[in-house]
Amino acid sequence: MTLSVQSPTQIAWVTTDLDATETALTGLLGVRKWVRIPEVHFAPESCSYLGEPADFVASISLSYLGDMQLELIQPVRGKNIYSDFLRDSGQGLHHICMEAESPEQFDAALAEAGAFGASVVQQGVMPGGIQFAYVSAPQAAVPFVEIAYITPEMRAFYDYIKQEQR
Repeated sequence: MTLSVQSPTQIAWVTTDLDATETALTGLLGVRKWVRIPEVHFAPESCSYLGEPADFVASISLSYLGDMQLELIQPVRGKNIYSDFLRDSGQGLHHICMEAESPEQFDAALAEAGAFGASVVQQGVMPGGIQFAYVSAPQAAVPFVEIAYITPEMRAFYDYIKQEQR
C-alpha cells in the first residue's frame, strides 16, 4: 500500500549557499534557470516544528528538470527542520515531495503516513496557502518525505517557473 497522493513531484536539498548549489546543479543537471524566493517567513500561528510553534525564515530557489521540481532551501534564522539537518548531516538531499490533490487528500495522506509508522516532524501553511508536512520514516532511507497540497494560485506560479525552462 502507498500513500494516496501523486508520485514524487519534487526533490529538495538543504544548503548553506544557494548560489553555489544552483551553479553545481545547473552544471550537473542542465537546469537553465532558477527562481529565487528570498526570506520566506514561516509564522508560529501557521507552522510547527517538533510539535511546538515555529517562527523561522528560509530562502528558497526553485527550478524544474522536466516535470520534476527542484527546490533548494537555505535556512536564514529560527529553529527549524532545515537548520537542524545542516547541523546534524551537513548540506545535501533533504526530502522528496508527494502532492495531494485537495486539502482532504492531504489530511488522509498524513493519517496514512502515521499508520505506516512515519511521524510528522514539521508542518504548516506557507505564504501562498501551501499546506505541507514533513514526515520522518528512517526505514525509507531518505531523510524526510514531504506531503503537500499546492493551491491553484501557487500551481500557476509553479507552471510559470516550469515554462521558463523551455
